[in-house]
Amino acid sequence: MRETNLHALRTPLYERHRLIRARMADVGGWDLPIAYGSQIEEHHTVREDAAMFDVSHMCALDVRGTDARAFLGRLLANDIGKLKSPGKALYSCMLNREGGVIDDLVVYYLSDECFRIVLNAQAASRDIDWMRTQIVESGCSVTLVPRRQDLVTDDVEALAMIAVQGPNAREKVFRAMPSTRAADKVKPFNSCFVHDAVVGALMLARTGKTGEDGFEITMLAKHAVHVWDALRSSGICAAGFHAWDTLRLEAGMHVPGRDMGPQTSPFDVGLGWSVDLGEKRDFVGKAALQARAQASQLVGLAFEGSGAVARTQSPVMSLEGEVIGKVTSGTYSPTLQMAIALALVSPDIKLGSSVSVEVYSKRVSAKVVRPPFVRDGSPVGKR
Repeated sequence: MRETNLHALRTPLYERHRLIRARMADVGGWDLPIAYGSQIEEHHTVREDAAMFDVSHMCALDVRGTDARAFLGRLLANDIGKLKSPGKALYSCMLNREGGVIDDLVVYYLSDECFRIVLNAQAASRDIDWMRTQIVESGCSVTLVPRRQDLVTDDVEALAMIAVQGPNAREKVFRAMPSTRAADKVKPFNSCFVHDAVVGALMLARTGKTGEDGFEITMLAKHAVHVWDALRSSGICAAGFHAWDTLRLEAGMHVPGRDMGPQTSPFDVGLGWSVDLGEKRDFVGKAALQARAQASQLVGLAFEGSGAVARTQSPVMSLEGEVIGKVTSGTYSPTLQMAIALALVSPDIKLGSSVSVEVYSKRVSAKVVRPPFVRDGSPVGKR
């Protein structure tokens, strides 16, 4: 049965997905491909070779103005001052006044008066409303320019995004579109613009959420089909969001709304490294963040001798039966061939501890481990 919503939004590549018989479903209000065939095969293709994802539902947002740097310095928990060269990227959380996570995002330095932020799809409209409130409160002179097709204004062209991920991703992109080879020297968590004779400007960012190397490629939405066809013609297969979810969970990547949210601080979910508490800077939520105690920790769970997948909100218990936390994301790991999960548990639980999780009314044993489960296609440590 086709799991869809007649009112869901569609990306510029919707017809291409239908053409190759993708299984479509409603993903956060977007009609997106969840698999084109076997999601296990798509997962392994990313780990062993390369595959591509349509991520045009993510929202590229340009922050423009003479006060852009000052505004982002106040808005983000990480220090925008670290971005000193065009193309450099920064990961950060955007916090509420209580120090809770509104969203996590990546910001790219394009120029002193223009930064590009990539917002998570479902949170984009809410994020933009919050940012507009902060513009008023800060008195900064900046303009927010959403570039997603459902949010653009009449005088702005929409963008689309395709993520090509895997150990062979970059070389396959270069072969598919020779103009992109200008990005050969781009380092991880950096980006650059290249010019293609057919589609014009392309932004290639060496980022992604699969735990593999590759590019997130941004282009004008009207050229998305051409780029997609060029990549497919060169042998890069398409992968859907079921594979994306197993890949990101193996890589220990967070999803807002599941693994973190307004009630959790970055320190509660293992993202303290992305917070800069330097004395000379202030940001929304800093004072509250410094005052609050760590309420939880985000850990990995490796299930022992069971293929049963824990559902979100499944209770995590000590061996004595005390509830010590809850599962935030669970899946079957195709790479490890075992069930894994991320869970928010008490901050005093030690790595290596044995716990149990309630899975379909049964208690299943699991080991507490540090994410990620997989790095560069290989298991991390002994699970």
